[in-house]
Amino acid sequence: MTLHVITDGKRSDDELVSILCSIYTYVDLIHVREKNRSAQEIYQLVERLIHGGIPPKKIFINDRVDVAHTLGVGGVQLAYHSLGVSDVRRSFPGLQVGKSVHSYQEAVEAEQDGASFLLYGHVYSTKSKEGLKPRGMEELSTIASTISIPVIAIGGITPDKTAELKGIGIKGIAVMSGIMSAKDPVEVAITYQTSWRQEGLDGHKL
Repeated sequence: MTLHVITDGKRSDDELVSILCSIYTYVDLIHVREKNRSAQEIYQLVERLIHGGIPPKKIFINDRVDVAHTLGVGGVQLAYHSLGVSDVRRSFPGLQVGKSVHSYQEAVEAEQDGASFLLYGHVYSTKSKEGLKPRGMEELSTIASTISIPVIAIGGITPDKTAELKGIGIKGIAVMSGIMSAKDPVEVAITYQTSWRQEGLDGHKL
């Protein structure tokens, strides 16, 4: 199982560095998802994370392929509005490429284009997607059982939801506010890891 944590765009640089540098040993990937920051601001933030001890390969940067490539981090997470997976693969072969998808068809296309893994959601109701109906488990299960690359579930996943996710073939979960807004992010990250392992799900490293 892999645990991805995603920044929420609501923290100062100091807050992000403090939280992420305290939890990085308890999570598998850190997604820097800061839509309102410039390329230079993201670059400077990620530099601080690396100087704070976070291994560059553990960091994925949302959308900004240029920053990810320049800093030599693990990869980039692409959204619907981003460059295409195959284009990024061709131009930046050293990067892993995650792709956010919201349907079975998008998942199939992302796999065909060469994505390293998929983020699918939102699975459950979440405050970050208020007013939008969650996609639920059915399509997620179909994708996980037919797609050969790792499928990561995202959206409203609390530690107690891991039991419901057991056995459908996903390779991990992604959490934003559940960890980033927690009073004790380290404790919560450990709780996610522990609850998943207790459910007996297969380990998988990207």
